[in-house]
Amino acid sequence: MSASGSSSVQRARRLLADRLRELAKDAGLNGKDVAALCGWHPSKVSRISTAKTQPSADDIRAWCHACGADEQAEDLVASLHAVEGMWVEWRRMERSGLRRAQQAVLPLFERTHWFRAYSSWFVPGLLQTHGYTEAVLRAVQRRRVSVDDVADAVAVRMERQRVLHDSPRRFAFLVEESVLSNGLGDADTQAEQLERLVSVSALPNISVGVVPTRLGRTRLPVEGFWIFDTTQVNVELVSGHLTLTRPGEVGAYAETFTMLADMAVYGPQARALIHRARDSLV
Repeated sequence: MSASGSSSVQRARRLLADRLRELAKDAGLNGKDVAALCGWHPSKVSRISTAKTQPSADDIRAWCHACGADEQAEDLVASLHAVEGMWVEWRRMERSGLRRAQQAVLPLFERTHWFRAYSSWFVPGLLQTHGYTEAVLRAVQRRRVSVDDVADAVAVRMERQRVLHDSPRRFAFLVEESVLSNGLGDADTQAEQLERLVSVSALPNISVGVVPTRLGRTRLPVEGFWIFDTTQVNVELVSGHLTLTRPGEVGAYAETFTMLADMAVYGPQARALIHRARDSLV
């Protein structure tokens, strides 16, 4: 997990622990009292109250009952689920296959009107061709998913691309120049994908920028991320998927996007880099 992701999740866990401690304090209970009422070892109460151990939903309900605050239990359980949803390991998200993971984000895409996406690994999903998507998801499936539902997952991602043609929505995509020649799929797959980048960049509601590979960069490549309106950031890391909603962290990624966007080239200059990558396939 990134430092930012770790910080965000730990902060949310501490806030939950603080609320549980406050319930005990308001009820006039100390840690040993809570442990006795819940039938736990006192060390468990200590670990939960200091955010060293994340409680289960049943733990929260038992704690609230011990404090005479049953009416607050479900609100705190909802907070627990929010913490759990911030960081999800790929093996958990994809344990039943890739199709469900693709479907899970569809409501988010449908309610978003301003998309900003940066990728240092591959072409962002909304801009991918069928063949390129199949190459990406097949590589994922072979590396970490036992269920082979790649064809269904590709279909879901292709269907999601309908949001590109909803004119009230705005899209700003940034890719590192290295993405243009990352070797996914065969030469025909790569060529088709590069032509797709050129064609979508002509749409009035879409901006496609390429961050050139050059000496003297002032900002290093970072992990790929999506910003949805101004309320949420999704970050794809090697080990899992991170969701950030705290305004300060969303703002940090928005600032990073702006810095990278200032380094990128657009229009004819971007197309020249794309065409150079395509010509290198021959």
